[in-house]
Amino acid sequence: MSDNVPFEIQEEIIKRLPIKSLIRFRLVSKAWKSLISSSAFIADYSAPHPQLQHLLVRYDHGHISTPTRYSSVVDDHTLPNNQRVSLTPPPLVNWLRHSIITGSSHGLLCLHCFYGDDDIFGLGTRMAVIWNISIRKAIAVVVPNVPDEEIYTTFTGFGVCPETNDPKIVKITEINAWTDTESVTLIPWQVEVFTVSSGVWRCPYSTNLPRKSIQFSCSQVVVDGFCYWLATDRSTIDPGFEAYNLIISFHMTREEFTEVILPDSLIYEGSIDYLNISNLRKSLVVLDRNTEENVCYVWSTKDGVSKSFTKLFTIYSPDATLLSVLEFRRSGEPVIEIADNDADPRYFPSLLAIYEPKSKHISNLGINGTGSFFVHSYKETLLLLDQPDFTVYDKGKGYIVKQRAEILSLLKHISKV
Repeated sequence: MSDNVPFEIQEEIIKRLPIKSLIRFRLVSKAWKSLISSSAFIADYSAPHPQLQHLLVRYDHGHISTPTRYSSVVDDHTLPNNQRVSLTPPPLVNWLRHSIITGSSHGLLCLHCFYGDDDIFGLGTRMAVIWNISIRKAIAVVVPNVPDEEIYTTFTGFGVCPETNDPKIVKITEINAWTDTESVTLIPWQVEVFTVSSGVWRCPYSTNLPRKSIQFSCSQVVVDGFCYWLATDRSTIDPGFEAYNLIISFHMTREEFTEVILPDSLIYEGSIDYLNISNLRKSLVVLDRNTEENVCYVWSTKDGVSKSFTKLFTIYSPDATLLSVLEFRRSGEPVIEIADNDADPRYFPSLLAIYEPKSKHISNLGINGTGSFFVHSYKETLLLLDQPDFTVYDKGKGYIVKQRAEILSLLKHISKV
């Protein structure tokens, strides 16, 4: 760009470029690299409209020796006929053992599991990894203060603060068995929050924490500045029912927990394993799967008030077993997982499909797996661009590591400090 063009005008032009161009243009000049990599530019960046939405698909392919696969497909009018792109995760993601996807927000994916010498689930140091899918950058965060796992369960949630664009990891500890709640007066390190901008863990701003009787499920979604989990209240047990189902919300800015009451028909639905939550066009939806009828009921609310829940539609799968509803497209169509009746049943085969609520038509996406699908809608973002490659955060410090062995050595050294 000509030196005769004022830098302020150049900046306005650069703001309108797509992310792939921005990554390349950082090599043009030091001034452009400094601008594009600055925290202020990253936070304020808005991609050109209309911005493409993508579907990230993670799945296994039935063989232990085959690594977990990641693919991305553009969510537009050509789906399911458009081409999917295979993704190569950054090393910090690949180095995790048996990783669990915690959540996704603002184009970032958070995974949680262990780094250790053994390839056995549960051994090693707990670690969370935040991955920007678009720019293939990731950072790792050591998860501290994990209490006795015979009594407690510790898990993480994830979201991005909509006011600051600061990614946050929320660490929550709950009591495993309801019989232990009377003997435990205070849950150690019940809630801690990590922010990428600070690089440290701290207590949440609010002291309004979940009750001891609350047991969280693994179903989490971020909608309009709130992180939601399905949960059960073990203190309210009626004859003939397992527990009282509800939703716990966490405000990503105020860092305050609140309880959202479900419709009466879902409160005592039985096992929470048949319920799920998702994001449909910036509205919280509850998915109620009926395995006997092979259907899933979709409930929606916009303001978190129980009376506002409305049953939108029912997903039918007459010719194949409906296993789960994984995500919603930009158009509102559900992405579903159904049993693959033509594959080897030893591997619990399944495939991805699109369900059209009006016509009830099911379109195969052409992606086959083994019942371990995860699908996430995302748009491109520059978040984490200002983070150094191979950064691992622990105890308020950022360390640069380029091999998995370096992480293991670093963790052993830090644990002795």
